[in-house]
Amino acid sequence: MMQAKKGDAVQVHYTGRLEDGSVFDSSVQREPLGFTLGDGNMIKGFDAAVDGMAIGDKKTVTIPAAEAYGERREDMMIDVPRHQVPADIKPEIGLQLMLQGGNGQPMPVIVIHVDDEKIILDANHQLAGKDLIFDIELVKIG
Repeated sequence: MMQAKKGDAVQVHYTGRLEDGSVFDSSVQREPLGFTLGDGNMIKGFDAAVDGMAIGDKKTVTIPAAEAYGERREDMMIDVPRHQVPADIKPEIGLQLMLQGGNGQPMPVIVIHVDDEKIILDANHQLAGKDLIFDIELVKIG
């Protein structure tokens, strides 16, 4: 039986949960997720979990934060003086904004603090610092 290996194009169905059981993403009601094993486009732990699976195999894996979206980083907190906030933006905690990163890439951020002097934006990935649990089924190789 053929097993998925680095360089293979694969398709999987998955459901991703947090430790409290809440589902943060699932492909079950959509098309399967396709990617090339080992090309660096998937989080490291997910890629490693699919490696060696055969079509029809199902597994549940827990991926520690370090092999998922990394730990939360304090250097990803951005202080913005209140006077630099555009007039058309009414900052409130939980508001999601899009900034332009240093390389021109869009960078999603969330407002986590607002006062008269400044707002603080969190540019960490929303799943940073969290261990993730995935139910994975390999549906296609090649």
